[in-house]
Amino acid sequence: MCDAHGVMREPVVPVEPAAAPDPAEPAGVLHRRRAEIDRLRGQAATSAVVERATGVVMALTGCSADAAGDTLLRRAEAARRTLLEECWITLGEPASARSGEPPARPDGDTGPAPAVPSPPDDVAGALSRLARVLVHTGTPQELARRLLEHLGPDLGADSVMLYARRTGGGLELLGQAGSGERPATRRQGPPVGEAAVMEVLETGEPRWLEDLAADGARRPGAGEPAEPVRSGALLPLPGEDGSEVCLGVLRGRPGPFTPRDRAHLRGAVRLSAGRLRSFAAPREPAPGPLTDAVRSVFAALPVAAMLLTPLRGPTGEPEDLRVEAVTEQAADVLDHDRDDLGGRRLREVRPDLTDTPVWRGCLDVLAGRDGYESEPFAHQEVVNGVPEWATYSVRVTRTAGALLVTWVRHTPHDRQEQRLADLQRLGNLGWANWNLSTREASWSPQVYTILGRDPADGPVPLAGIPELAMPEDRSALALAVDGLVREGVAFDARFRIGGTPGVRHLRLVAEAMADRHGTPVEVHGFLQDLTARRRAELALAESERAILTQHDVLQSERVLVARLQHALLPLPEGPVNLAGLRVEVAYLPAQSGTHVGGDWFSAIELPDGDALFVVGDVAGHGVDAVATMAQLRFTAKGMVITGSSLTGALARLNTLLLHSRDSHGTATMILARYRAAERRLLWAQAGHTPPLLLRGGKVTYLRRPGGMLLGGSTTPRFEEAECRLEPGDRVLLYTDGLVERPPENIDVGLGRLAATVAAHPGDESGSLGTLLDAMLEVERRDDVCVLDIRVPADR
Repeated sequence: MCDAHGVMREPVVPVEPAAAPDPAEPAGVLHRRRAEIDRLRGQAATSAVVERATGVVMALTGCSADAAGDTLLRRAEAARRTLLEECWITLGEPASARSGEPPARPDGDTGPAPAVPSPPDDVAGALSRLARVLVHTGTPQELARRLLEHLGPDLGADSVMLYARRTGGGLELLGQAGSGERPATRRQGPPVGEAAVMEVLETGEPRWLEDLAADGARRPGAGEPAEPVRSGALLPLPGEDGSEVCLGVLRGRPGPFTPRDRAHLRGAVRLSAGRLRSFAAPREPAPGPLTDAVRSVFAALPVAAMLLTPLRGPTGEPEDLRVEAVTEQAADVLDHDRDDLGGRRLREVRPDLTDTPVWRGCLDVLAGRDGYESEPFAHQEVVNGVPEWATYSVRVTRTAGALLVTWVRHTPHDRQEQRLADLQRLGNLGWANWNLSTREASWSPQVYTILGRDPADGPVPLAGIPELAMPEDRSALALAVDGLVREGVAFDARFRIGGTPGVRHLRLVAEAMADRHGTPVEVHGFLQDLTARRRAELALAESERAILTQHDVLQSERVLVARLQHALLPLPEGPVNLAGLRVEVAYLPAQSGTHVGGDWFSAIELPDGDALFVVGDVAGHGVDAVATMAQLRFTAKGMVITGSSLTGALARLNTLLLHSRDSHGTATMILARYRAAERRLLWAQAGHTPPLLLRGGKVTYLRRPGGMLLGGSTTPRFEEAECRLEPGDRVLLYTDGLVERPPENIDVGLGRLAATVAAHPGDESGSLGTLLDAMLEVERRDDVCVLDIRVPADR
């Protein structure tokens, strides 16, 4: 349905509370919210265009709002246009056409202008889409881009330019889009190559330049891209006494513009006329004594400043700012002539301004903010023909509904002062001076901040500084100040003060300046807040004490565990003979850390003449690991001595570990029984690395039978394997500390062990030590336990 102004309205439907968005789709929720906001903004902008057009009809005919809306609807239906298109055309028509009077014709005929034929249906659809796009266009540069996006695919346009004729005969490039695009700049007079544009503006008739190579005089020069241009068109806005704005379209290919192309371009110009007229509207305000006085004052000001007034849109929000007065220095900063800036829109002078914090600051000040000052920024300027960089800040204040904008140029002294202030703030220190003759004192702002003192109360006399300290520190500080004042002895004193944030630690360094008689007359110094540093020092000292205490505890535990382990796991002094085998044992505790691990071994001769070999590794370190190791070691020997099989012993040890105090403890283990009469080695394993066999100079790893680590399952399965040994064979049982080097894979360590054994196959006593030296790193990260079992060669 339509309202009184003819705007399409949708009925309001109550919206039920929506369910909370899926946390897994936050991006989708955000996208939908933004799309809804864009849709509402588009509706508001479209309504504003319709309301402006309705107001124009009401002002010209004196009818009501309802009647004006009906008029627009009838016009749109008669011309087969949408309501939005009709509104744009109404806003862009000359005043005589709006009022119904026949506009002046270029040939002098005052009769009615020939009717504009309706464009083809496909062109009408394209123009309808362009009308919706124009709603979101806010600057001439943006309009040029929108038109290029619209005309490029259909007409083959490579660039679009918007020209305006200014007072004094000059041409200005309002906006440009396409190949060779560059920021729009003003020309002071009609340059060579702009004659065609000026001709079109004078006659008000379009020019179809379909072969520019054959007609160079008509080639548009203002803003022409560097690439070759083969054809183009110049179309003026409709006007009573010659046009003030012209649209230029350039193509990289020659050829005529078809009747359809011409209808499309004419329609685009008619729709864009409303926007173009607002961009090219007269900028000079009506002359008056107040305006002249303000401009005279600004012309005489020796600073960079300008006065801006807001230009508000239909919603009352500022759309742009108009330059009412400007100084010569400000014009230089903006890179324009001062006489050219008066009355112009700020966004036209600086199209990129809306992307800067300064623009946001201006809008905030208009909305009620007290003032705005930008961060310092670099600006290149030309001094005596030489470009150089300078640092500026922008300040914005509000006065009588207008904005006073000033540029503050920072000199090297200003920058030095700023650096000094930053240094004091970052270092949390400030300077202080005391004149002992005049009793005057001066402090930097940071001193007031450190002491928590209101600057309005002024600085504290030098003699009063000790009174600020806590009672415990007051006496020492007073002696230091007295020595400085009487004898000129400089001091570096630390003291504490109380306050709301708590106790703070301060440092005062001061020295005296003496007269020619050696009498101190002035004191210079600085005050620094060391609270954060002092707290860090105290925390560090406390951490060091805690670390030392913990180290002592761990060292004591290590000594205790080492003694306990030595008592439970005595090492033989040299090789031993068991069941006709020569056995050598090595145990090396870890060197990194302070804990002792749970690696262990057993090598005993059984009552029936067989030999039992055990190597195991309990997970973890410390007393608990040693206790678990002792439990498993002695239990395993007892079960095998009393006749238990190897797999049966492993199954019972698994049950024992599951029901021990640490039900989550685990261990790996190898049980091996050597039958001397048959030279058979029977063995079973629980998640342990395989034994290594050296035979005839060839190294192999015995294939592991089934088995899993102890404590890992309530229903484990263990299998037994057999290996018949031969004279000269060598078998190594070991724990993972011998082969593991994190983060490398354990297979790398196993390969390294095989290569080392093959390289050192010696049969002499002490060869195990040679092997350990070659295998182990400088610092051992884990315990190492090795059983070196050899079959004599003469057997």
